[in-house]
Amino acid sequence: MKNFNPADNIQDLQYFGEFGGVNPSISDSSTYTFLSAKTMFDTFEGHAEGCYLYSRHASPSNLYLDQALAAMEGTEAANVAASGMGAISPTLLQLCSQGNHVVSSRTIYGGTYAFLKNFASRFGIKTSFVDITKLDVVEAAITPETKVLYCETVSNPLLEVADIARLSIIAKKHNLQLVVDNTFSPLSVSPARLGADIVIHSLTKYINGSSDTVAGVTCASREFINSLKNVNNGASMLLGPTMDSLRSASVMKNLRTLHIRMKQHSYNALYLAERFEKDGLKTVYPGLKSHPSHELYSTMINREYGFGGMMTLDVGTLGNANELMELMQSRNLGYLAVSLGFYKTLFSAPGTSTSSEIPSEEQASMGLTDGLIRLSIGLDNDIERTYQMMKNCMVELGIL
Repeated sequence: MKNFNPADNIQDLQYFGEFGGVNPSISDSSTYTFLSAKTMFDTFEGHAEGCYLYSRHASPSNLYLDQALAAMEGTEAANVAASGMGAISPTLLQLCSQGNHVVSSRTIYGGTYAFLKNFASRFGIKTSFVDITKLDVVEAAITPETKVLYCETVSNPLLEVADIARLSIIAKKHNLQLVVDNTFSPLSVSPARLGADIVIHSLTKYINGSSDTVAGVTCASREFINSLKNVNNGASMLLGPTMDSLRSASVMKNLRTLHIRMKQHSYNALYLAERFEKDGLKTVYPGLKSHPSHELYSTMINREYGFGGMMTLDVGTLGNANELMELMQSRNLGYLAVSLGFYKTLFSAPGTSTSSEIPSEEQASMGLTDGLIRLSIGLDNDIERTYQMMKNCMVELGIL
């Protein structure tokens, strides 16, 4: 990622509020006035730059956040949405029509999996789920009807790493759009710089960082973002996953500290992963040399932001996993909860939570075991203290 630092791009943005405030004014309006009927007509036609029509199409607060996130990802434009799925679903529907085909990683967020397998299929859009780390398998799955190659930079929940640069070569060879969900690795990885056409985030997670907002974003070319917002055939415009201006302003404020938070999340996760692996637990974390894609990921990341805050531990059985999570929660080590990116550690058994949409036989085939715990490591100040407290819980339950 030479000569590209996403945090610097965010830092370089400077907006003034309506009355000179250091924060942009919040546009708390659903509709906007025009001084002439001609300008309203031109705005409907998309020919009036800087004019606002209706907040489902655009609002000043959302556009501020759009610009900041596009700068972060190094894309021409962005479009925020009311949830992560509110970004993912319209993006895929904008790219695909009846009879089209998607090649997707098999290890993806359960909601995305369910959308592709159970919902998009109702509209004649088929999906092949493949091991995204095996490039020959990926290319073999492509058909004349394929339009999209879809993956996550670091997969949920198994933390497999997608080789975005080489996937981009395959996508360009077959005239496909490479769509990458970068939710697990903001700042650490810049997929567009590696060849991705479209980058998606659930802003709910790291970017917002306070577990008080549900939001998403699609970052892409100006042409594609305009197509999403087209009043006649844009999937975002017509499905209406509009982000509220107040929430958009809130995310914008939290975005400014993302670089500080990601460094601490990554530092803490690496510390715990190294210690638990040394203790003999089956630990998966991209920053460990034992991770099968450690060397690849090392070449992809902006090193100062680390390998991310997500790790998994396999404690053998679902019973062990549930007992450990309940005990850790009772000791104030974190929350037994889905999602990620909070200041406290969040833990869940993905097979029965965030990946429960994936049938059990498919979970088994991809290596998603009953005893797997997914941990989003928090911003703990004394991570050695946290490690000792977690280890004591494991010893108490006979896991260690």
